[in-house]
Amino acid sequence: MQNFKPGNCIESHHVLALEKQIRLQDYGFTVFESIKTKSALKKAIKKGLIFLNGRVAETSDWIEEGQILELYAEELHHKKKVFPLRLEVIFEDDSMAVVNKPEGYPTNGNYFKTIENALAFNLKVSSEKDKLPYPQPVHRLDNPTSGLLIIAKTLTSKSFLSVLFEHNKVHKTYLAIVEGHFDPLSDIISLDIDGKQSSTNYRVEKAFKINQENFSVLSLKPSSGRTHQLRIHLSKIGHPIVGDKTYGSFITSNTLMLFASSLELHHPKTNKRLSFETELPHKFVKFINRSL
Repeated sequence: MQNFKPGNCIESHHVLALEKQIRLQDYGFTVFESIKTKSALKKAIKKGLIFLNGRVAETSDWIEEGQILELYAEELHHKKKVFPLRLEVIFEDDSMAVVNKPEGYPTNGNYFKTIENALAFNLKVSSEKDKLPYPQPVHRLDNPTSGLLIIAKTLTSKSFLSVLFEHNKVHKTYLAIVEGHFDPLSDIISLDIDGKQSSTNYRVEKAFKINQENFSVLSLKPSSGRTHQLRIHLSKIGHPIVGDKTYGSFITSNTLMLFASSLELHHPKTNKRLSFETELPHKFVKFINRSL
């Protein structure tokens, strides 16, 4: 393995006296400010970003008193393709950003036309020493789902935000138009998905009719983050989201009536409480106005 050091050194740590023998994979995330989880540490080691006494470190390395650990910034070895899609930027600073994701695009993945590939077209380069080689989403919204998406611009913020999500400290609210009317008007849907416990709080914001068919506008707060959780939960209780052909909507619609409307979280650097909210999409207003 080559010992050529990449990028800028973000952090350096001098190992002091240890109470017991410990491997790097169990030690590193406790001493680097920019790395908050074991998984983030393992990714940094795999990418060759952590050095032990001047050489590329390995997860199996034993840590000893007097050693020097260094964490380096990641650099791109090839230029990332930029997708020139204009996004609405709700918030941005050197650590993070929040953008309004349009429907019809995947958040990321092995495609060119993704939101991740469009971020460099819309966001400023961070001036922090641990800046990521390109801005990266820290969670996903389904291809047909629009709304607020959180972006990390530094290694520290990416690790911090990942921990917030892991401990359900990012409070997300979605709005959806679903088939049918509800009783009760608010409740908790608790149904396992793929054998894993998951729950969603719902509240009816509006009930209306179109051509004698009942519809409801719901605010939804998932307390877990399973794939397609909201879509599956609402389908299972007999109220699929309008336009969700995958999960049983009978309404002809070219769009899924689901969007991430608000977010609450703590800032990864200042720890200040942040709250974001976006306006009801035009497609929602247009659909509801059909009832008038």
